[in-house]
Amino acid sequence: MPQKLFTIAAVPLLALFMASCSSQAPQKTEVKKEEPAAPEPVTGQTGFFEMYKLARNWAKDLQGLRINSMNHADVKSLPGKAPIWEAVFVSPERREMRSFSYAVTDFSATTRKGVVAGPTSPWGGPKPGAKPFETPALKIDSDKAYEIALAKAGDLAKKFGDKPVTFLLEQTDRFPNPAWRVIWGESVSASSFSVFVDATTGQYLRTVR
Repeated sequence: MPQKLFTIAAVPLLALFMASCSSQAPQKTEVKKEEPAAPEPVTGQTGFFEMYKLARNWAKDLQGLRINSMNHADVKSLPGKAPIWEAVFVSPERREMRSFSYAVTDFSATTRKGVVAGPTSPWGGPKPGAKPFETPALKIDSDKAYEIALAKAGDLAKKFGDKPVTFLLEQTDRFPNPAWRVIWGESVSASSFSVFVDATTGQYLRTVR
């Protein structure tokens, strides 16, 4: 074949080869980065057991003494749920008590996401208004306690519905089991009223103003 004809015939073949290679080249796909989920409030049991796991490293004989919730403007609380929970544990063997906190995100230099252990201090033993409780006694979660309290609050809940709701769990001589105190207000001293719910049985106990 003459050189000129060979060259003319080769050009379409080369173009076809290049087009084939181009169509088979892998396509780059853009990977969209997912936005991190916004922090959400949790129930009292969730926060308590997160703290309990770390507290077990401090004392194997630990018992709960108090659980309380904290509200924060950066993460809105929901019925029976809060962005921050605090707990106090005691060790009868050590005669010590220790506070812990659990937060769903970083709120400050001292309130960090996850569990933060506080310092220990001497514990003088059970008192009528502050008795330790065993972990299995905490069967009713804070969201369920809120439902029960709200149903019993009636017109009071409507009257003070704009108040923030906080939670306190303690074992006292007032009731046979540890009890949730559902508080319409930021604290007991600043509350409009509160409702007690048995944390073991879920029974409504009392409404106080």
